Amino acid sequence: MLKIFMIERRSWILLFLFMQVLLLFIAYIDSAIPVKSIVYIAFLSFMIFIIFLAVRYNKETAFYRSLEYWESSLDLSGITDAQSPFEKIVAASITDQTNILKRMATENRMALEQERDDLLSWIHEVKTPLTAMNLMIERIEDEKIKAQLTYEWLRIHLLLDQQLHQKRISFIENDLHVEKVALEPLIFKEIKNLQSWCMQKGIGFEVDLEASEVLSDEKWLGFIIRQLLTNAVKYSEADEIIIGSTEQSGQTVLQVRDFGRGIDPKDLPRIFDKGFTSTVNPDQAATGMGLYLAKKAADSLLIKTHVKSIPGAGTTFTLIFPKPNEFVNLTRM
Repeated sequence: MLKIFMIERRSWILLFLFMQVLLLFIAYIDSAIPVKSIVYIAFLSFMIFIIFLAVRYNKETAFYRSLEYWESSLDLSGITDAQSPFEKIVAASITDQTNILKRMATENRMALEQERDDLLSWIHEVKTPLTAMNLMIERIEDEKIKAQLTYEWLRIHLLLDQQLHQKRISFIENDLHVEKVALEPLIFKEIKNLQSWCMQKGIGFEVDLEASEVLSDEKWLGFIIRQLLTNAVKYSEADEIIIGSTEQSGQTVLQVRDFGRGIDPKDLPRIFDKGFTSTVNPDQAATGMGLYLAKKAADSLLIKTHVKSIPGAGTTFTLIFPKPNEFVNLTRM
């Protein structure tokens, strides 16, 4: 800040130095003016000017120092009160702009919340005829048509579920309830939801859970597992998907492994990016949102996600759950 202050006041400093040099020069060429007295006056003036600069530095930079360290959080409480007329102009402008931004942020937040509420309401309304449709499909006697309709029904159901969680993810911190969650019933519930699809593709599951419980939010953990299982079933080219859990260094590790086409190495770093779909044999129906939302939910639950894939040999998704003491800050939200 001192360097900036000196640069800002360089014209005044140069003017003062020029006046002192001019005074000494006049005393030098004019014999009637005592040189020693002028040098003494110039020295005193210089010392007074140094003190003046020090005082003005502390006074003039206080306001701008507060701006330099001010966080852009629309909170003006950290800004020092303006003293000079120019500082008051700057402070008034910042205050006006901040109030405008606050008003716009409030309006936008209310609009987004209203849009979210409308969409959530619509999704819940759509679930009613969707449930009725499922009951009607169950009464169809032709097994081939029944299987096809059930598969299409499941796709709609999963897309609606994904959209529902996409709107909720922004407020996930307010929606978490961390407790002990039994893995087996949760996983088997998600497998049962995909049963018709798995039967159509001839896929079975091998489940081996050494660790039976984790600390997490049941609803959001179910959503994460649902996305991993959906991906595994979608891209599996074998008749089996392996799900296993172990305890490693006090942490629960859950893995979902399929034996599908795998993920291209160049795509691997981007699979959790929003809207990303495979660049190799892209699926036109894919939204690129499932793994993105699963990763965001996992991050909020302090779950680490890893993926290992061998092209042509399958993919393994790994969830590493936090240790119990790591939930202290999360449960205080």
